[in-house]
Amino acid sequence: MSDHVIAITALALVFTIATVTSVHMGALAIVAAFITGTFFFEQTSDDIFGGFPGDLFVVLVGVTFLFAIARNNGTVDWLVQASARAVRGRIALIPWVLFLVTAVLTAVGAVVPAAVAIVAPIGAGFAVRHRINPVLMGLFIINGASAGGFSPISVFGSITNGVVERNGLPGNPSLLFASSFVFNALLCLVVFFLFGGRGLLGRRVGAEGPPGGAAGHSGSGSGPDSRPVHPDGGGVSPPPGGGRGGVAVAPARATTGTVTAEPPELRLDRVRALTLLGLAGLVAGALFFDLHVGLLALTVTVVLSLLSPESAKGAVDRCAWSTVLLVCGIVTFVGTMERIGTIEYLGTRVADVGAPLLGALLICAIGAVVSAFASTTGILGALIPLAVPFLLAGEVGAVGLVIALAISSSVVDSSPVSTSGALVTANAPEAERETVFRRLMVWGFGMAAVAPPLTWLLFVVPGWL
Repeated sequence: MSDHVIAITALALVFTIATVTSVHMGALAIVAAFITGTFFFEQTSDDIFGGFPGDLFVVLVGVTFLFAIARNNGTVDWLVQASARAVRGRIALIPWVLFLVTAVLTAVGAVVPAAVAIVAPIGAGFAVRHRINPVLMGLFIINGASAGGFSPISVFGSITNGVVERNGLPGNPSLLFASSFVFNALLCLVVFFLFGGRGLLGRRVGAEGPPGGAAGHSGSGSGPDSRPVHPDGGGVSPPPGGGRGGVAVAPARATTGTVTAEPPELRLDRVRALTLLGLAGLVAGALFFDLHVGLLALTVTVVLSLLSPESAKGAVDRCAWSTVLLVCGIVTFVGTMERIGTIEYLGTRVADVGAPLLGALLICAIGAVVSAFASTTGILGALIPLAVPFLLAGEVGAVGLVIALAISSSVVDSSPVSTSGALVTANAPEAERETVFRRLMVWGFGMAAVAPPLTWLLFVVPGWL
């Protein structure tokens, strides 16, 4: 058996075992790198650790640590409340506000499941209170997380741009972010009219009657104060079996059939204002001064910790350590595959398809289908290196294919067997949870079929990127 076959089989086993069991995918990937590297590929421990992405580790820890502080001191909740007040009673705008809020959270460094976990129960409460289809509300939140997920300082964006840079490919982080944002916004426009948004037009808060009435959305959503805690401190956990990447999750609490009260209004105090200033400084430093995102984020967290020690209490425990291990583990194993030439071998096989455009479509389809079941972060770290030899041939635009692959692999997060989809399902009114699950299943796997050819047509076929 060749080294390439062993490496490919090991990677497939990592994704399969982590998907069907509770074993963490990142830990599995590091173990796979150790076993295959030591016993099959004659790699030393120094070789294996050489593939560990230290810069990406700092980025992930820095931005999620900063986000945990913002969550601790109420800045995130203040942002959600301020955004909800901005609609001035226009019910049709509520889903769009939550789309933007979730996008902002992921754009400044929240991992996608954590952002969805924070906003999903709030959205469920709005859906019940104002008779909004919970599927519509849930998809807006999930798409919002994906829309902001590829900003240059976000987790998805850092992974994608980091892999592109390390492999010497041309990249365009701003265009990647803009393309993902616009694509998801247009997707939400389709969702709005497909799942009852037309009926929300013209309705205002206080004029729609009691919750659970005519619109047929009876039952209750979970309010912001009724969330079981995710093991990573992210908020609501999906139902058993709904997690991704081998992370065990706790079951969601049953809803009670009552509408939760509005949470107390938060003020923009000194600490929250300083946190917002720190987040703005992070964005400005990364975008305009080309400062390292992770180092800058850690600097902001240290300053905030000195100015407000209360905000930092427990924040380090709420860093997205599961995601950090997942991403670093996958990238470490992919590094082993690169050293023995497997990535180049696979990329050459794709290039040998004979039709470069067909090969590009195949890569996008693999990313979408696998990501619907496995980890989007892991897929981004594994498939972009796979495309490197294919892209270096110059027959397909690198920027366009990276954008198409990124979008195809992320919009399928609405599947209820993914973490984001499971969180939305867990927070749906109990009486409608099964319906929400079925509709998200159809939508999520519909995206796996539609997104690859659509993004391929938009970003790859024209050849302008």
